[in-house]
Amino acid sequence: MSEVPVDAAPPALAGRVILVAGANGGLGQAASLACAQAGARLVLLGRRVPKLNRLLDAIEKAGAEASAYPLDLEGAAPDDYAQMAERIGAAYGQLDGVLHCAAEFRGLTPLLHTDPADFARAVHVNLTARWWLTQACLPLLEQRDDAAVVFAIDDISRVGGAYWGGYGIAQHGLIGLVHMLQAELAHSPVHVSGLQPGPMRTPLRARAYAADEDRHARDPANYAAHCVALLSAAGAVHRGNVWVPTAP
Repeated sequence: MSEVPVDAAPPALAGRVILVAGANGGLGQAASLACAQAGARLVLLGRRVPKLNRLLDAIEKAGAEASAYPLDLEGAAPDDYAQMAERIGAAYGQLDGVLHCAAEFRGLTPLLHTDPADFARAVHVNLTARWWLTQACLPLLEQRDDAAVVFAIDDISRVGGAYWGGYGIAQHGLIGLVHMLQAELAHSPVHVSGLQPGPMRTPLRARAYAADEDRHARDPANYAAHCVALLSAAGAVHRGNVWVPTAP
């Protein structure tokens, strides 16, 4: 048996506690598994309890530590996020990163014919709820020497066109949020960034593209390592920016 060199670098997220919002989705699940492999302890947030439990089992079988936190971002209020942050602080004593992967998209529809409730839901889940969650977690994050907030953001050149409704508008808002929040946290240990992955094979994308014609989509696992990088100390080089990694 070969020996591990004594000077081997520790895993990128060793000793870190990471909250993954939307952990039961395509990118969220892949990123959660990658973060666990990179040494993180995970809090898995999502609204589909059976999927969360299956992911939790997979992570624990791999020898990593995780806990599930069922929460529906559509109906959660600021007090719910405050309670969540309080529970994370009590259970782990720290929080080192937040990865936002939760998303809401019902399909392509002209703005004129969009149901008002669907529009409001898309803007809320994809933008407002992400901020409420982040706001609740910032006091914990700022207690660390190095911490990260990472927002998964869709390709603006695509979703900024016709028929993307509240979802597309929210993506523009997320870019503004990354820039504004990082400017306000310039002297904080928290670095804020966005990740724009390439086209991924997910249920969300399938609502806009026919699967048998979508030849550009890739497995979300191809972008999991980029999530790990942004959540690690190395991710500070992307602070205030949206990283568009080279397609795998």
